[in-house]
Amino acid sequence: MKNRFLLIIAFLLLTISGSFAQDCMGVKMQAGGGFDMANYDAKGKLTSSMTYKIVKVVPEADMSVITIDMETFDAKGKSQYKNTYLMKCNGNTLLLDASTLINEQQMKSIENFNMKFTSSNIEYPGKLSVGQKLKDASLKGEGASGPMNMTMNMTIYNRNVEAQEKVTVPAGTYDAFKISYDIKMETKIGFGITLDINTISWRAPGVLWDIKSESYRKGKLISRSELTKIY
Repeated sequence: MKNRFLLIIAFLLLTISGSFAQDCMGVKMQAGGGFDMANYDAKGKLTSSMTYKIVKVVPEADMSVITIDMETFDAKGKSQYKNTYLMKCNGNTLLLDASTLINEQQMKSIENFNMKFTSSNIEYPGKLSVGQKLKDASLKGEGASGPMNMTMNMTIYNRNVEAQEKVTVPAGTYDAFKISYDIKMETKIGFGITLDINTISWRAPGVLWDIKSESYRKGKLISRSELTKIY
């Protein structure tokens, strides 16, 4: 009888950890949810799309740890790349792994180097206001492919909430906050390359994902992304 009781408790714990849902800034996070994004070049041509699916939500101390599977597709819908990353939420603040800012082309170009990353999370508070300054974030990576070593350092800084405005994307129309920030990426494989990008993203209350984002280099638009579906 005692062993049977322990088995029932163990089963319940496993069930809870697999289906656990928590309110994160007004949004219920649970397995099966997710969102889709579409990516365009500077001329508005579709270049790729991405699907993000919540695999599980597990409690950890005062946090929820959210595991997300990401898959990218080319413009014709053919799968190109898959990755898994974590988000954390304490109910009022969303903590996002900085490695999510590395796009699929960059990830594919470094996949043979078996990169190991450490990062300080990108934080999004539950309440945004115009004029608010958000915390900086960073990512450091090291790897090797045979005798060739590689390092990648990324700094996300000057994160400012600039305005609140209506934004319409395929997923709907939102009263969103416009957030600007700079990204400096330094990559070294024998020789160093530095890339500076300015990004503008729009985030709305009740939505944990970017509604829209635009990336600029030397003042010129190079790409944009839009939220196409929430499920």
